Amino acid sequence: MKTVTIRGVEPEVADKLRLAAAEQGKSINQLALEMVKEGLGLKQARTFSREYDDMDHLFGRWNDDEFREIHAKIEQERQVDQELWK
Repeated sequence: MKTVTIRGVEPEVADKLRLAAAEQGKSINQLALEMVKEGLGLKQARTFSREYDDMDHLFGRWNDDEFREIHAKIEQERQVDQELWK
C-alpha cells in the first residue's frame, strides 16, 4: 500500500472530517479512504441479490387486546417484592 499525504487542508474541512469520523466510529484515515474511493467510483454500494421471507410470519402487530394483556404482564413483573429484598 502506498502512503499519500494531502497538504493544504483547510481547518473547516479537517474539523468536519474529524467530526464525521467520530460520529461513524471510524478513524479519520478510514473515512478519508472511503470518501476518496467513493469519489473515484471505486467503491461499490452493497447490494443484496436475494430477498428472504422465511421469517415473515414472526413479524406483525398486536391487536388492542393482545397489547393490554402483554402490558399487564409486564407491569406485574415490575412489582418489587419487598420481602425478597430484606
